[in-house]
Amino acid sequence: MSAEISAQPAVLRDTVDSLMAQREEIAALARSTRQVLFIARGSSDNAAVYGSYLIQAHAGRLATLASPSIATTYQARVDLSGVLAVGLSQSGETAEIVDTLAWARDCGARTLGITNGPGSTLTEAAELTLVTRAGPEVAVPATKTYTTQLAALAVLALGLGAELDPDALRAMPDAVEDLLAKPTASVDRVVERLSDVHGAVISGRGLAFSTALEAALKLKEACYLHAMGLSYADLLHGPIAVVDQQTPAILVAANDGPTVEGTAQLARRVVAAGAPAFGIGGGAALADACDLAIPGPDLPEWLAPIGLIVPAQQLTERLARRLGHDPDTPRGLNKVTQTS
Repeated sequence: MSAEISAQPAVLRDTVDSLMAQREEIAALARSTRQVLFIARGSSDNAAVYGSYLIQAHAGRLATLASPSIATTYQARVDLSGVLAVGLSQSGETAEIVDTLAWARDCGARTLGITNGPGSTLTEAAELTLVTRAGPEVAVPATKTYTTQLAALAVLALGLGAELDPDALRAMPDAVEDLLAKPTASVDRVVERLSDVHGAVISGRGLAFSTALEAALKLKEACYLHAMGLSYADLLHGPIAVVDQQTPAILVAANDGPTVEGTAQLARRVVAAGAPAFGIGGGAALADACDLAIPGPDLPEWLAPIGLIVPAQQLTERLARRLGHDPDTPRGLNKVTQTS
């Protein structure tokens, strides 16, 4: 897992360089569509949350997450004319995702796949596929396959007409490389504070909500921590009651953008209640409000989730080893999960 975290700048460069050439194909495929439907599970579902916020905020299209069981279990018919259905599967071999994408096409949708599996079943089911360049991923918890999915979704947003700077996406791998080159003392300090707790709440809002969900999943998968990923808006509607000395809050945000101040306010509320608050990203505003803070990437808000997850990956890998677990092979998990 550690090696695959470190490999991310290189594979992100390869992925962005490869996929940017497909923007016109994306535009042509989506020309007859009005909204986007994401079909995914697990880490890919968390990536889809990023895609949903990104496309709605910057490409002017309604974007939602599908419920695959509507297709596979209920076998319902839904009018999907005018919909671009996007299936995400890191392996490209998760049958439920492939079957749901085929169902969407049969219901009238145009179809696009995002996968790290060239020649996979998903590439055969989709009209157009964005194949990421993460290479083989050995550790069960997704790291480089997840961040390259986010990069593919950023390309998708550009292909759908988002008025964002393509050069910022091309420069993004350098920012991730710079982040990985920073001293990790802040990560180690948070690991030490988490080593004797049984649960944590991970929260972010907007584009960073995807990072909160993925960070919580990683802590559950590899550290067996009772981690709950929540939008901070939802956290304030009751679940904040679970935050205490033994259930700290990990708060994530881009260094700028409309959600930073609200995230800092939440941190101050957590600390005032006597609970630990740890920040990832959020610049000085979030760092000043938290007990401990881990620097985030120097990226604009629309790309920040690609870098924000990296300290959470490092945190997960180091905490797992401190707790005596092997983060590469969590119990009960396989690289490809099949559901029916």
